[in-house]
Amino acid sequence: MEIQSKHISQQFNEEMENLRNQVMKMGGLVEQQISNAVLALKELDVPKAEKVIKKDHMVNALEVSVDEECARILARRQPAASDLRMVVAVIKTITDLERIGDEAEKVAKMAIHIAEDDGVFHARYNGIRHLSDHVSKMLHDALDAFARLDTETALRVLHDDEEADSEYQSLMRQLITHMMEDPRTISEVLDIMWAARALERIGDHSKNIGEYVIYLVEGRDIRHLDTDELEEIEKDLMS
Repeated sequence: MEIQSKHISQQFNEEMENLRNQVMKMGGLVEQQISNAVLALKELDVPKAEKVIKKDHMVNALEVSVDEECARILARRQPAASDLRMVVAVIKTITDLERIGDEAEKVAKMAIHIAEDDGVFHARYNGIRHLSDHVSKMLHDALDAFARLDTETALRVLHDDEEADSEYQSLMRQLITHMMEDPRTISEVLDIMWAARALERIGDHSKNIGEYVIYLVEGRDIRHLDTDELEEIEKDLMS
């Protein structure tokens, strides 16, 4: 009986490890999608943008596969405590990763739209390069925090989102100024604005993943907390 129990426990541990590996696989694919979408936008590379759009189904398929595995584990294993939090965190994380994939697809579509209208990626749009670098690092750090169960890195992602929001607002002001100065660029600039909005949303989803890591490790749900409440929790986690 003890041998059988040990065997079941080992199987369960392997299933949980496989879940984490699948999340990281999905995360790696999504990171590549963002990188290619932004590159397509900078270079107005239509084939590259089309490849991003075509590969979105792979992100969706991974979400469905991992979600089904989570449902199976919940039904068969009835996990408790930290194991249950892991399954819940995985379900939430893959949802955000799928949405990040959707945002990458939007960036790719904007690249195609600008290219088809014979537009140009002007130097004045360079702010979107900085924003894309920033949110890409946020996602990478969030996934790293998930892999290592690192609350310190997860907290850093939360703070980085404030900077991403600031960069986004600054970029929006610049783009609005460009449209006012040269109305002929309105269509092109609107596409850049939509791409910037998609990148800002990637930052938001990355922040969500950071919050799930803290929930997973500490059992604390820190969503929707105000600044003072978050600072108190941060002090506890860092002490």
